[in-house]
Amino acid sequence: MKTKWTGNATSRIRNWILVLCCATGLLVPADRTAGQTTTAAPQTAPYAAARENADRQGKEWLGRGIAGLALAVAVDGKIVYSEGFGFADLEERVPVWPTTKFRIGSISKPLTATALMQLVEAGKIDLDAPVQSYVASFPDKGAVITVRMVAGHLGGIRHYQGDEFTIQKHYGSVLEGLKIFENDPLVSPPGTKFNYSSYGYNLLSAVIESASGEDFLSYMQGHVFTPMGLVHTVADQNVQIVEQRSRFYELAKDGHQENAPYVDNSYKWAGGGFLSTAEDLVRFGSSLLQPGFLKADSLKQLFTSQKTTSGEPTGYGVGWGIQSGPGQIIYEHAGGSVGGTSQLLIYPQTRVVIALVTNLSNADWKREEVEAVAERFTAGQK
Repeated sequence: MKTKWTGNATSRIRNWILVLCCATGLLVPADRTAGQTTTAAPQTAPYAAARENADRQGKEWLGRGIAGLALAVAVDGKIVYSEGFGFADLEERVPVWPTTKFRIGSISKPLTATALMQLVEAGKIDLDAPVQSYVASFPDKGAVITVRMVAGHLGGIRHYQGDEFTIQKHYGSVLEGLKIFENDPLVSPPGTKFNYSSYGYNLLSAVIESASGEDFLSYMQGHVFTPMGLVHTVADQNVQIVEQRSRFYELAKDGHQENAPYVDNSYKWAGGGFLSTAEDLVRFGSSLLQPGFLKADSLKQLFTSQKTTSGEPTGYGVGWGIQSGPGQIIYEHAGGSVGGTSQLLIYPQTRVVIALVTNLSNADWKREEVEAVAERFTAGQK
């Protein structure tokens, strides 16, 4: 099932009537514009062929066993495509809406990096200072670990071990969550090797708390999400009622869909604990295409590959992967969660941003397929 909307509804009741009518065959979904719309332009040139291609790809992904997904594309800051496919809730047959919130996993890291650079601009964080300058309780590892190293996965801090990806315990604070890994040895000397670490970003959330004087989630909401217009991006709080939060699924060994196991993401907000929508993510990416929300120097640091102490580029800046190809650069981040798989790509030269979010663990799609969808919109600019 594909649900197609071109804007946010003015009446949730009317939307449910539409959905019920569609489900019973009384009404065929159609484009509509109501209230404050996004976004998607009429099905005409220059992007008609690109939209049709995106529709085909979305249906193909759905056919691979993904319960529900959303796909959005922005060009030059304007959302030109936004589609929901399948179901946010299989049991209740609730379709994916533009406002359905999915687990975005590690795409939480670029959001956290934005907060970090805000505080750098404010003179409250020095990227080259030791992390202990802000988090005095973090143990001395016998070598200097700077904030910049941690942000670029060069700090030597370990990643998940064992069953830590499915932790069910609730952690009441960022500092409490650091206890999972803070006393463990480094996996490599700081600066010498790229070692991807979600726990490193948990440490950055403690740096942000210390430097800002605010609770991490409050800072993110008040200084990043709300000012950027990311009205559907929130922490994945289990005890709270989160409007239009998707259910989460995984595939059993025999290929049928089943509920993903219960997890509590309170131990890793900064590294992988946020919910968002495809539309919010392309708004976020579009806001980083040029100076405005962040200054030019901050953007340069986000999107410039760091190097090891031996001078080897890592392909990762501050919260973003950097991929250089023939004639183009792509800034990117993927996310994997329990019950969620996602991808965000920014094409700075063509100003195209694409986001895919799903409610399935290890969803069966390839990054190259997402790139192919985006590149058709690039072709539509010509």
